[in-house]
Amino acid sequence: MKRWLAVMLLAAAGGAALAADPPAPAAAPPAAAARVESVDILKQNQAERTRDQPGNAAPVWRQVVAGETHYSSLPYPESGVLIQPKAQLPGQDTPTSAGEAWRRFRNGPMMSIGGWLIIGVLAVLAGIYLFSGPLKVHAPPTGRKIQRFTPLERFVHWSTAITFVILAVSGLCMMFGKFILMPLIGHTLFGYLTYALKTLHNLVGPVFTVSLLVTFAVFVKDNFPIAADFTWLARLGRHHPPAGRFNGGEKLWFWGGVTLLGLAASASGFVLDQLVPGLVYTRFVMQGANLLHITATVLMMAFALGHIYLGTIGMEGAYRGMREGFVDDAWASEHHDIWYQEIVEGKIPRVRAPEHDGEVVPPPAPKTV
Repeated sequence: MKRWLAVMLLAAAGGAALAADPPAPAAAPPAAAARVESVDILKQNQAERTRDQPGNAAPVWRQVVAGETHYSSLPYPESGVLIQPKAQLPGQDTPTSAGEAWRRFRNGPMMSIGGWLIIGVLAVLAGIYLFSGPLKVHAPPTGRKIQRFTPLERFVHWSTAITFVILAVSGLCMMFGKFILMPLIGHTLFGYLTYALKTLHNLVGPVFTVSLLVTFAVFVKDNFPIAADFTWLARLGRHHPPAGRFNGGEKLWFWGGVTLLGLAASASGFVLDQLVPGLVYTRFVMQGANLLHITATVLMMAFALGHIYLGTIGMEGAYRGMREGFVDDAWASEHHDIWYQEIVEGKIPRVRAPEHDGEVVPPPAPKTV
């Protein structure tokens, strides 16, 4: 009994000594110590708020919206930042988070301007067709056809055109569908439709980019500007101004719409799909790519509407030329007289339609302006 009493007295003495003089902990780094202190203060403030006002998490959210980096086990950039730092929006009295600023700008001015731009272009084209009608060929058809587009050129053009239409329709549905389609078909069906269109959009996008690059390689040789292009643009194509194989409007579409806007839409789309190796996909990068993608695609769609109009119902014989590859000599002489004259003079090889191969070609009639 005395032995056990002695052991208990020794243990009590040792515990008292440890409590009175605990070992000094290892010194923490200043940043870690400050973060621990901040978390301790946050816990204390939130505990007091929860006790006095149950359900009020103001201290926690003040820390969250501050944009500071905290610990996260996720191996991704900015994973320790729950909400982006605040930014000042134009016209706003109080700053808001950068993510909220991006959302308001995208769903506000960008969607409004883009939607009205497309509607405005459609209205203008409809007015031109109703009041002026399609551009017709004044000279009677000769019955002789000349090759305007080779099979390769037509294949490349239709590949780019079809993929562009798929991307445009799916993009418009994803951007404006919640305002137009969802009230009509409901949330569930719209959710399935949007998911399918987003998947199709991501799959067709790279095909469009490849088609775009091939289109540039095939058609660039005939799209360098010449003096007649400025005359064509000054007249806006009225009264059949002189033109080479492609007129000033077509060259403007090639360089501005297909090349510049097409490459901008493709590059930003690859960023959004995270297909660019070595790029750090931060929130700022993804938000910037999204705004660039919307801007480029909406402008390209507005630009393309004019091209589609003139290539279908807006100009007599234009669609048949791209579908079949051949146009009548009268059409070529009236709409692209410089190109036609070079063919007649032998500067460009003349490829006739099979049914007219071997016929003697008379000189072109003088063009009336």
